[in-house]
Amino acid sequence: MEIQQEKQAYRQLFNATFIFGGLQVFTILIGLVRNKFVAVLLGTSGSGFMSLLNLNLGFIAMLTGLGIGFSAVRDISIAFEANDQIKLSTTLKTFRRWVWFTGFLGMITIIVLSSWLSKLSFGNQNYIYAFLFISITLLINAISTGQSTVLKGTRRVKDMAKAGIWGAVLGLVISVPFYYFYGINGIVPAAIVTSFFGLLNSWYFSRKVKTVPVQLSYKESYVQGKEMAKLGIMLTLHYIIGYAVGYLVNIFISHKGGLSQVGLYNTGWNITNQYVGLVFTAMNMDYYPRLAGVNSDNVKVKELVNQQAEIAILIIAPIMLLFLISLPVLVPLLYTKEFLPIIPYTRWMVIGMLFKAASWTMSFVALAKGDSKFYFWFESIFGNTILLITCIGGYYFWGLEGSGTAFVIFNVLYFISLVFLCRKRFNVNFTNTFLKIFIIQLLLCLIAFLFAYFFKSVVGYISESIVLIISTLYSYKELNERIDVKDFFLSKIRRK
Repeated sequence: MEIQQEKQAYRQLFNATFIFGGLQVFTILIGLVRNKFVAVLLGTSGSGFMSLLNLNLGFIAMLTGLGIGFSAVRDISIAFEANDQIKLSTTLKTFRRWVWFTGFLGMITIIVLSSWLSKLSFGNQNYIYAFLFISITLLINAISTGQSTVLKGTRRVKDMAKAGIWGAVLGLVISVPFYYFYGINGIVPAAIVTSFFGLLNSWYFSRKVKTVPVQLSYKESYVQGKEMAKLGIMLTLHYIIGYAVGYLVNIFISHKGGLSQVGLYNTGWNITNQYVGLVFTAMNMDYYPRLAGVNSDNVKVKELVNQQAEIAILIIAPIMLLFLISLPVLVPLLYTKEFLPIIPYTRWMVIGMLFKAASWTMSFVALAKGDSKFYFWFESIFGNTILLITCIGGYYFWGLEGSGTAFVIFNVLYFISLVFLCRKRFNVNFTNTFLKIFIIQLLLCLIAFLFAYFFKSVVGYISESIVLIISTLYSYKELNERIDVKDFFLSKIRRK
């Protein structure tokens, strides 16, 4: 019975990765189509206007949102795991009131700062009305995000995926006609109409979460929601510090190497993260709510951390090896030959990503347990300080390729520190089973990396391909023992 439960747990984690990985791919494809329409219908000036508008909205939404959309997942998950309808309904009512407050706060902030934002972003006050009208989207999007958080906290995986698919499709279908008929003047109304239909889309799926009537005053909602806001503010500060570190690194590279080096640095970073995004998205959407739901039971926490870590490494390692081999073809295909210098830099990132995947799994423990102080000091202060030092040092001494080695050094240091501290503070550590899988896949990636680094010929490609096959077969063997891969996919087909 215990073996069957363990198998079911692995299946749930793999299923979430499978579903959200597919959603990630679909969203990326829709984004590519949308970007093409923007380029053709709006041109560079329209694209620039949209980028600056979204940058302002995104930053203010992050500040005024108080991070509550993510922090509330923990409280909702705990109530859902306890199967307590009254507690769940009370938590949801509190959360929804806070969402309305943060949404209004964002909207009012944009309205008050509209003149200043227009001057700062565009050098004149011609776009005040654009900011005034689009401010409504901060309220609408806050409510939509709140409804998506409810789905996440109650672990409605399929509904989250369906909402994501419909959201991407609606965004494309609604916005393109506005761009076609009104050009740059259609950007703001397109954003408003899209956000409204996004609200309807998220409401349609979130209404399936059943609640019971509860009496709750606004004062009680404020008191109960303070803990959500406390953790959320820590998360917001973390994002701001991370944004500042990224900005400083880009500024340093710009001054030392020029704008083209900045472009290469960010392109390498983006293309690598797109490859592993499907696993990290699954962790954020499904694994974290599960972990938060069992946060008080350390045995279950440790079990879940290791199960997710095993699934993550077994999936990411072959993906990273395929990425490493295909780089010489992939880069000129997606970009141009001008971007070929990113190849040595991104090859180093393959090694770093394995450490990052394992670290990410463990990093959710502090959030799940609501330890905001530990999360802030370790993630925001220690983590970002080490990241800033390694990135600047790596580029200073070895140029663009040094940024790749810096990524590896940072993730190794981060991994060792996090494992040590989580063991001391939360009594959670990795098992020998996970470490065996991690070491084997790490060695295979290192071997492929060395072949790619020293043999830039047919011999190198053949050798790397052999390593990829070995890694894939090993991952299949280990996954098959945990989920019965053939039966998993057959069950998917039978349901259809």
